[in-house]
Amino acid sequence: MTLATSTGSRNGLNRVPRVTVDFWMIKLMAVTMGETAADYLAVNLGLGLTVTSLIMAALLIVGIVIQFRQKCYIPWSYWLAVVLISIVGTLVTDNLVDNFGVALQTTSIVFSILLAITFYWWWKSEGTLSIHSISTDKREIFYWLAILFTFALGTAVGDLVAEVFGLGYVTTGVIFGAIIAAITIAYYLFSLNAILAFWLAYILTRPLGASFGDYLSQPMEYGGLGLGTIYTSLIFLAVIVLIVVYMTIRFKPETTEPETTIEAEARVPLR
Repeated sequence: MTLATSTGSRNGLNRVPRVTVDFWMIKLMAVTMGETAADYLAVNLGLGLTVTSLIMAALLIVGIVIQFRQKCYIPWSYWLAVVLISIVGTLVTDNLVDNFGVALQTTSIVFSILLAITFYWWWKSEGTLSIHSISTDKREIFYWLAILFTFALGTAVGDLVAEVFGLGYVTTGVIFGAIIAAITIAYYLFSLNAILAFWLAYILTRPLGASFGDYLSQPMEYGGLGLGTIYTSLIFLAVIVLIVVYMTIRFKPETTEPETTIEAEARVPLR
């Protein structure tokens, strides 16, 4: 069974990075910063959720436009989009819960359904969910839509476990870290499907990073270290910038993986 083809999908340049150790490092930093930066803008600066959401949504649109203008993976533009979409994903969930009174259980279910619909629509249209062949605008739209829902879902699930279930930031982080470790072991030792492993890990790094960010930034009386949102955000922003500089120095554009069958593409490794 052959894959459905999109213009340029076979020989074009891939617009997203390969999944390496530095990919996961900067992704974790980005989601952690997304949590703390959203709290800083909305609470510490006193902008409120609504104003903060409008500002960040506008910046995200600019960031996505810049990203789509690149026809290959460019580290600074890609990770700028990831950081912005991380903040917006957090704000989407926070608005639903705080401004509209939607329960975290409900938001978790809703975003799970929206993500599943996105994946189904993506697969029906393109014949693959692999990130090794994001070389057309259509595939990149599916990609970023899925990323947005993973951030919103991860925020909801992380807050649900830490706050509603009352497990706290550290315990929540340990739980999601253990699940990610189990997925990694299943991939390397038990041949878990590469695409499934990637997206599961991508979703779960959001609540892991958010729990870590909350633990660092929240006051000690609430179970945190009391570093505050501004210092926590700046620390992770600095780390992100350093890793992006490193990525830029060693960056080389890559063509998409050869596409033959859905089964073959599913075996593309995550490294």
